[in-house]
Amino acid sequence: MLALNCLIIEDEPLAAEIISDYIRQIPGLSLNGICSDAFSAMEKLRSEKIDVIFLDINLPKLNGIDFIKTINGNFHIILTTAYHQYAFEGYELNVADYLLKPIEFGRFVQAMNKVFSRYEMKKQIREDDKHYFFAVDKTRIRIQAHDVLYIESLKDYVHIYTKEKKIITKFRIGEMETVLDDPRFLRIHKSYIVNTNKIGSYSATRLEIAGKSLPIGRTYRKIFENAFRSRT
Repeated sequence: MLALNCLIIEDEPLAAEIISDYIRQIPGLSLNGICSDAFSAMEKLRSEKIDVIFLDINLPKLNGIDFIKTINGNFHIILTTAYHQYAFEGYELNVADYLLKPIEFGRFVQAMNKVFSRYEMKKQIREDDKHYFFAVDKTRIRIQAHDVLYIESLKDYVHIYTKEKKIITKFRIGEMETVLDDPRFLRIHKSYIVNTNKIGSYSATRLEIAGKSLPIGRTYRKIFENAFRSRT
């Protein structure tokens, strides 16, 4: 389940409370704060991880449109206002959506569906681009993270299997866990790390990836069950 942190920037208490209530009703959203002006919001953005901003356009001191132009960060911004004339300028700034007050819950849900879709798309792009360089003989070979099927320990070395090839590089498997640092990869046995996105089937004691049957170690079974269940 996604866990997107939300910030409301709104100087009207009633409007802020309505948006707060809507956020609480949607799984995967967490309300991290309410700011009544742009400058207190800037401080919030510097100190906390925020994913979604609900931004009123008509704010004191600095309006919402100008506020967007001052911030740096990968935020999903939803504009809220009683005036529709700002819609075009908002879309030019690549906001996720534009909600007219009074905001109906159904329309709010539509806006959040756009945000969830954007989030998943950006997440997929990041995952597809992640890569590593591993030393093979005197050459460093680039391996895309999403191409890795599984990794097998050979004492001081590991085999890294992809669909197209297999490489051998000098790493202990415990060191490889640290290097990968990616929730897709999971240690299932003293000798194996797998890409959970590549698992075709599994039971209590074994799993299958690209036609290869791999054992799930007794000490790793509970970890595997909990971690893999969260990915399905």
